[in-house]
Formats: sequence, C-alpha cells, structure tokens
Amino acid sequence: MNKSALSRRRFLNQSAQTGIAGILASSYFPYLADAAKEAPSERLRFGAIGVGGRGAGVANGARRLADIVAVCDLDTQRIDRVNKSLAGGKAKGYQDYRKVLERKDIDFVTIGTTDHWHTRVAIQAMQAGKDVYCEKPLTLTIEEGKQISKVTKETGRVFQVGTQQRSEMGQKFLTAIGIIREGRIGKIQKVTCNIGGGPKGGPFKKSDPPANIDWNTWLGQAPKVDYIKERCHYQFRWWYEYSGGKMTDWGAHHVDIAQWALNQSGEGQGVLSLDPIIGDHPIPLKDGMPTKDDHYNTSHNFHIRCMFPEDTEMNIVSKSKEGNGILFEGSKGNMFVSRGKLSGDAVNGLKEKPLSSDTVSEVYKGKKTTNHMENFFACMKDRTDPISDVHTHHRAMTTCHLANISIRLGRKIKWDPKKEQVIGDKDANKWQSRKQRKGFETMG
Repeated sequence: MNKSALSRRRFLNQSAQTGIAGILASSYFPYLADAAKEAPSERLRFGAIGVGGRGAGVANGARRLADIVAVCDLDTQRIDRVNKSLAGGKAKGYQDYRKVLERKDIDFVTIGTTDHWHTRVAIQAMQAGKDVYCEKPLTLTIEEGKQISKVTKETGRVFQVGTQQRSEMGQKFLTAIGIIREGRIGKIQKVTCNIGGGPKGGPFKKSDPPANIDWNTWLGQAPKVDYIKERCHYQFRWWYEYSGGKMTDWGAHHVDIAQWALNQSGEGQGVLSLDPIIGDHPIPLKDGMPTKDDHYNTSHNFHIRCMFPEDTEMNIVSKSKEGNGILFEGSKGNMFVSRGKLSGDAVNGLKEKPLSSDTVSEVYKGKKTTNHMENFFACMKDRTDPISDVHTHHRAMTTCHLANISIRLGRKIKWDPKKEQVIGDKDANKWQSRKQRKGFETMG
C-alpha cells in the first residue's frame, strides 16, 4: 500500500492521539470504527460531485490518496467518462448528489459543480458527516458564506477550499506572504490585483436541452430559463445567475492572497469600503439586473478601489501593465507575484537571507508545506483547519461579492466587517442574498 495513502485505521489512530476518537466514532464518522475493523488496510473512500474540467481534476488528485467509489454529475456523459478514466468503471454513477451523501461508506466528497450549487451541496455533505474539498469560488452570495461558515462550525467537519495558490504554483504566493510577514517591503500601502476581464458574448441561440443534461436541476436556485449551451459548463462563469465573472473566478485567488497578506481574512476583519471607478458590462443593466437573457452579463472591464484599515488601498482591476498577478507596494519597496513570477528587491534578497523556517511554518499553519490535496488529507487526520479554510475564504469572497454589488449598482459601498452589514444603504444590503427557487434553497 502506498505510504501516502490514508487508511481508515490510521485515521482513527491519529484521531485517538488527539483525543477525539470517541467524538468521531459517534458523531462524525459513526460507521468508521466498524469499517476499520473489517478492513484495516482500506483507504478512505470518497464521492466526486461535479466532474467537469476542474471537478475531474480535483477528483483525480484525491483518488491518488483515497478510493473513488461514486461519481456524480448532472451530465450523464461526464459520469461515464470520469468513471472510466478515474475508477476503471468501478464507481457507481449518480445524477442526484443526495444519493452520494446517503452512502455510509463515503468519508469525504470533492465538489466541482457550478458555483451556484457549491453551498447547498457542501452544507448537506457536512450535515451528512462528510469532510469536504470544494472548488472556488465557494459561494454565490455573502449570505451563503455566512451559512456555510456556521454549518462548518456546528458540524466540526474539515473543509478545504480549492484556492490552490495558497499551497502550489511553486509556493510563490506562500513565499510572498512570508516576505511581507518579515517586513521586507515595509508597511503595505497599496495592492493591485489584476484578475483579467471577462468575455463579451451574445445573442446566443435558445434550444431544447440535450438529453444527457438535467436542465431544471442544473439551474437549481437560479431562475428558470430556456436552455442556452453557453450558460453551461465552463461558460457559466459569465452569467450573474450562476457566478460572478472574473471578480469571483480569479478574484477568489488573488483577492484571497492579498487579504491574507494584509492580515484581513479573520473573523471581524475585511474590507471597509468599495468604490467602482470602472464597471462596464456587455449589456445594459437596470437596477443592477441584466436587461437581456441571451448575452453574457458579468462585468468585462472594471476597476474597484477597496479600502482596508490603516488606509491600505487595494485595487481590483481587469487590466494593468504588470499583467495577471498581484502588485504589493510597500514603504520599503515593491513586489509582484503571479503563478509564473515572483519579483522585486526583497525577492532577490532571499539568496543571501532566506525566509525563517518559523515564518514559513506560521504562514502555513504549522503544517508541512505540501500540495493542496495532501494538506487536506493531513488535516482530516488531525482534525485541524486546512490552509484554505472556509472562514478566511468567506472574508475574501465577501470583498469580491461586494465589488460586484458596487459595480452592478454603480455606487460606493461602505461595509462593517464585524457586523457584516452594508452601512447606510438598505437597498445594497439586500443584495447579500438572492431569491432562490423553491426546492433548491441552500439551507433547504
């Protein structure tokens, strides 16, 4: 057996060492102890829910450490394809994720659905006693972030959000955080997150949905509309009904890193105000709502100025001279970091004076620096928060959601991060949540 594989018996042994074996056996994994006795060498089992491009990639990473026994998607063609490629056809296929959660032999799930389905599936998975690895952006609204944070605390589940920049990409972002923690570029005065602009598109053709897709369920909480193939699969990102455009797609990565660097990702922390300098959409909006239903509608050209405590400014832009990445401007110098680049005088200084091991350990929550999935498995063993926990992600996504609200309404928003409320703007405050179709509510 692969030494990196996490067996159920070793999982329970590790839990016993941390004093929570009884809790796990009775409350969280009621079936785990018996399973360990029956199959002491058995690896953890998981179900993959949502297996498109990213979902299949995440499931592939997990199945190297555990056994994939269920594959779920609303597209039956995806079920068959991923089952064959990742499980040799031995996993059971489902269109209904609830059937996966009912299985007592499944220890955790990976979630790679469209964004507007993340919260409902994740909440029900935790309530069913499963640990969760869910792709970003975790939520469609701020209210969903509050809900999912609450349930995570109530259930005690381990939950890793798929913001892999915190672990991977040659650990460039982790190194950048360490440089800032050691004060090597001084006090951060300004940050620019270039997350790229979304596409324009439309009008698109409406048609009957293909037989392999359950279109009504795919729409879920969103309004019922005619099928347009450009609403599905990867393109769902460019519709406010299901996602938030580049603001949540790439903002979930770069804004997350920026707030982590600013120490503004904890409870009671976060952005104070957001000012939409530019906010262009492919189609006109009326009271923040799209006026056409056959065009992409998320912002494709934007510049949002965000203010944090101590007059620290963060700009979220669709374009800049540096290109996709994050520019930190400090009192002692600047630093730029992206998935392919880490540059600045402080970076050059690492050759003579590397980061302290204590700094790296503190930034990475005391865990061994490793890839995102292995960090998740390590945290399932010792029942601690992974490097990309729900609560810090909720703070980053709050900024991204507020940025979209500010763009859509075309006005500045002031935010109280402790009360998690918009200040002095009742109409904007209502945008923390959305009307959800009956039967598909996130807490239904």
